[in-house]
Formats: sequence, C-alpha cells, structure tokens
Amino acid sequence: QVQLVESGGGLVQAGGSLRLSCAASRSIFSFNTMGWYRQFPGKQRELVAAITNGGSTNYADSVKGRFAIARDSAKNTIYLQMTSLKPEDTAVYSCNAQSPNWPYTYWGRGTQVTVSS
Repeated sequence: QVQLVESGGGLVQAGGSLRLSCAASRSIFSFNTMGWYRQFPGKQRELVAAITNGGSTNYADSVKGRFAIARDSAKNTIYLQMTSLKPEDTAVYSCNAQSPNWPYTYWGRGTQVTVSS
C-alpha cells in the first residue's frame, strides 16, 4: 500500500510563504502524475498544481505565479512552494498520486494551511 505523507502546513500571515512536502513510500516515478489539491470548507477538492512523470507542470489559475511544484526523486518527495499567500488560500492541502495500476489514485491525509489577514 502506497503512503503519501504531507508536512509543512501551518499558520502564516498574508503575504508570507510556506513549503509543503509530500513524501511517498515508493519511487515518485512509478506514478504518472503527482499533485496537490486543496479543499475549502463545504467544497470539493480542487487541483492546485500537478507534475507529470516527464516533468510537465500545470497550475490552477488562482495560484499561477505564486505557487511552484517541484520534486526530489532521491527523497521520493514532491513540494509545493507557496508565496504571496492570501487569506483565500486557506484550505486543507492534500497530496495526490496517479498510478497506472489499481487502485490508480492515492491520497495523503492532508495538511491545514491557514493564512491570516
């Protein structure tokens, strides 16, 4: 069973920065895509940023230019560097991995990010 463990969430003031980490229990190259999603209270999860096995990235329009996804294959870890944080970025951020094999998708437990105004 694949484990995805997030860390790095917390409380930060508006304009500040945080870096989230997601450590996978196996090689990140075994996944087609890895990414970060966030969920606002009462809402469905939405994609924040993703990176493919080949290194292509995509971002939600709301975070372009402020967030950056990166990976360290030696550590089997992906990161989400968040800068210029806004109160509307407050959410639970979860790591996701898409596998070519069943069960096809894995989720971490999530980490809370709170941005105060």
